[in-house]
Amino acid sequence: MMTENVRTSADHLQSDTWQKVNRLLVKKAISEFAHEKIINPILIKELEKGWAQYTLPTDSPEISYSFRAVIRALDHWHVDEQSIVRTIEKKEAAPDLCHFILEQRDTLGVPEDLLPTYLGEVTATLNSMAFKEYHESVSSNELVRADFQTIEHAMKEGHPCFLANSGRMGFDAEEYHQYAPEANQAFRLVWIAGHKSRTAFNCIHELSYEKLLEQELDTGSLTDFRNVLLSKKLDPEDYYFLPVHPWQWKNKISTLFVSDLANEFMVYLGEGAPLYSAQQSIRTLFNLTHPKKFYVKTALSILNMGFMRGLSPYYMGSTPGITEWINDLLGSDEVLKEAKFEILSEVATVGYRNLLYEPLGKKLPQNKMLSALWRESPMPLISDNQQLMTMAGMLHVDQFDSSLLIALIKASGISTKEWIGSYLNCYLKPLIHCFYQYELVFMPHGENVILVLENQVPVKAIMKDITEEVIVFNEQMKLEGHAARLQKMTSDEMKLTYIFTDVFDCFFRFLSNLLAVYGGCHEDVFWEQVATCILDYQREHPELESQYRRYDFFQPTFKRCCLNRLQLQNTKQMLDLDDPMGSLQWADVLQNPIANYTHQHN
Repeated sequence: MMTENVRTSADHLQSDTWQKVNRLLVKKAISEFAHEKIINPILIKELEKGWAQYTLPTDSPEISYSFRAVIRALDHWHVDEQSIVRTIEKKEAAPDLCHFILEQRDTLGVPEDLLPTYLGEVTATLNSMAFKEYHESVSSNELVRADFQTIEHAMKEGHPCFLANSGRMGFDAEEYHQYAPEANQAFRLVWIAGHKSRTAFNCIHELSYEKLLEQELDTGSLTDFRNVLLSKKLDPEDYYFLPVHPWQWKNKISTLFVSDLANEFMVYLGEGAPLYSAQQSIRTLFNLTHPKKFYVKTALSILNMGFMRGLSPYYMGSTPGITEWINDLLGSDEVLKEAKFEILSEVATVGYRNLLYEPLGKKLPQNKMLSALWRESPMPLISDNQQLMTMAGMLHVDQFDSSLLIALIKASGISTKEWIGSYLNCYLKPLIHCFYQYELVFMPHGENVILVLENQVPVKAIMKDITEEVIVFNEQMKLEGHAARLQKMTSDEMKLTYIFTDVFDCFFRFLSNLLAVYGGCHEDVFWEQVATCILDYQREHPELESQYRRYDFFQPTFKRCCLNRLQLQNTKQMLDLDDPMGSLQWADVLQNPIANYTHQHN
């Protein structure tokens, strides 16, 4: 553990670091807000090689910005951060992200009552970025051969689209240094006993409550926990044991569940022995003591990127059943087997109902404060000559302006085109297959996908966070029981939008730009490889021809989904989780970068 004075320090808040991260995040704000048509930079002058000079007016006539940028496929604004100049009454000033937001408060349209909350998340994101920049110790070249957790904790960007993406609103300075993923501190989980009258445990058929505890807790801890109950003359058979994030115990459970504790519906048991590490998805915890044991995902009631990060006990009841349904559907699929595509099963859940707040509405944050799930670890899925890497790593650029993606390609010894082809075959092809074969979509963003590399080349993709994110659009498929909540009815256009938005716009857009900026690889090379991957799949599976006609990934345009617009309109809860599709924000259309390859399709 770090010493007290280090954990509570603000040594990362240095002037030069602060100026650097402000410049980087103002660049991101310009790029993403322009991409979403929230702001409209004005072209001043064309420059060479696709670059141009732009000016950006603000809501204040005396304040404006100027910068150089090149606009790539999917309306991606690649801004040169060093060229950004902020002008106040004809005098130059340093770019400052919070002032950038306030200078365009009318244009951005943040509701007046939520503007302080959004500014708080922006400030917290700056703080997080400064911490990561100041404490960065591993270069991209070193990450090429690093282990899974070293890469996981070296990530800086967060979600590539959202500006305010590292809020962690609720942590104080000391807690941030203890529990934020970038702080990379190990900690133990608190365990409590929840009375079975208000606690539910569910698991897949191959597992049981007893089997789970024997695997996840050592014999000594189990004995100690049972003895706590016996010492209070309580029967351990009347309770389920739940793991709780230590922050959640201290800040929420021990203060809001006092009646349950006083009446022994809930009993504090103590800390478990294993050490855990917070992953990029901050409430998912990796077992450092026993890496092949399960991840634990716990409720963590902090505001982070537009949501309170609770975990609903009502959803937990259906999670293992949904896992089994997905595994039954996809487990014997030959195309997925050939691609070596894997899914991390969510094998068990436990949820505690807050009977005081439940009558007031199950969606309340107070009713999502005490649940946990166990998910398989990817560690047993790899051989000795393989390494794991979060797919978010493909967008990582270190403090020396060096790209991890390009470092991997160079280390692999194969061409950029071959490397991209291998990556697309293990990532994109399974997604396309699940869409065409089952009309099933995942949420396959960088943090939800773990890549398996051999000699620095991707050989398979592992998908996680499946039960809350998977959607089945197939109306002919009979989904019963818990799996029924996966089925959604929508238009064919909206079905396609899930791949276009989540894969093309929210990941490939950034990937192709990185290849161009750092790898000297023209973006057309990347998009041609994307088209080839889809066309190869279609040629290999002529039996799905009617699906290819119905769902055309080579159509000229697709709807422009705007994620920052969502957060700007309600930074406390971006989406109605019961109707996420109905909550989405749009701004005209994007030109499809693979539409030019339709001649091959025909």
